Amino acid sequence: MKKKNMKKRYAVGTLLVASVLTLSACGTGDDSTTSVAEVSDTGPRKAATVLDQPFTKPDLVLTDTQGKSYDLREETKGKPTLIYFGYTNCPDVCPLTMNNLAVAKKEVSKKLSKSELANLRLVFVTTDPARDTPAELGKWLKGIDSEIVGLTGDFDKIQAGARTLGISIAPPTKDKNGKTVSEHGTQVIAFSPKTDGGYVLYDDDTTVQEYEKDLPKLLKGQNP
Repeated sequence: MKKKNMKKRYAVGTLLVASVLTLSACGTGDDSTTSVAEVSDTGPRKAATVLDQPFTKPDLVLTDTQGKSYDLREETKGKPTLIYFGYTNCPDVCPLTMNNLAVAKKEVSKKLSKSELANLRLVFVTTDPARDTPAELGKWLKGIDSEIVGLTGDFDKIQAGARTLGISIAPPTKDKNGKTVSEHGTQVIAFSPKTDGGYVLYDDDTTVQEYEKDLPKLLKGQNP
């Protein structure tokens, strides 16, 4: 996937509700976007975009890596939660994003107590449920961080849930080489433990160090 260093495409506040965020075909080198706000990246980079109108947490009941029903709202209620939509066969952005989150969490754990980190939930929702079975998700996430919550289920339900966060997901398709690819938004949304609202957005350029810097505040529901 090509990185856009000069401009970051995202919408802020109410614009996010009306439009979908960047739609990318992981591993294909192609990007396609709908109409979203473009903000020139002329100043120092800031990883987090604090939204003036937080998202409501998706009303999703899916299946976790143990094959059990997982009610996203109920299971993460009152807990700092970071959600990402992607797929295990992605060759680049998805594993990089999840590894960055996992490493950042590990680094933060060296500075905070177990109790301070106990409620943190990192959630990976597949955009390719036909291939990402509970077993496949569990196997993939075990190599990153076995504590990450992996969820799969009905594609239409997942697509609708992502859409409430302004994240677009297209049904998996075959590329010119016959390889299945999943086009999806590559943003991470952080939800506050205080309000359960999705109030912070991160793009796929966010580094381990940037997540590490912000996590202590996100754990408390503070603005990074």
